Amino acid sequence: MTLSKTSKYAIRAIMFLAAQNNNEKFSPSKIAEKIGVPSPILAKTLQVLVRNNILSSSKGRNGGFYLTTINKQNTLLAVIKALSEYDKLTSCFMGLPRCSDNEPCPIHYLVKSLRTKMIVELSSKTIEDFAKGIANGETFVYLNQDT
Repeated sequence: MTLSKTSKYAIRAIMFLAAQNNNEKFSPSKIAEKIGVPSPILAKTLQVLVRNNILSSSKGRNGGFYLTTINKQNTLLAVIKALSEYDKLTSCFMGLPRCSDNEPCPIHYLVKSLRTKMIVELSSKTIEDFAKGIANGETFVYLNQDT
């Protein structure tokens, strides 16, 4: 039930961009610097999100990555699915190849309710919804709060 570093970096980058007050464009290196992640990995990941219509980008001198109003209506679950990580949310917490209600691992039922709630929240709240917490100062996503 743990996401890869790549997915975590992607979610942090999406939240950073969503917290911006305008459609300002950021280079992968600038985003990476702000959220404290490796730039080369982030750049490739952002391209995957662009191909899946979760993130927007433009090339050229004033280009970069940004979120449109439509992009902000995506969910974080869409981000996770775009990076082919959904199975990590639904697989056995202990890593067993077979784990279900019919053949549960020792902690299956404990994790099942948490997993269900998390998937519901990730699929029902938009990127914009999560970004409101950042804007209100209730949550944070980047290292340098002076952004």
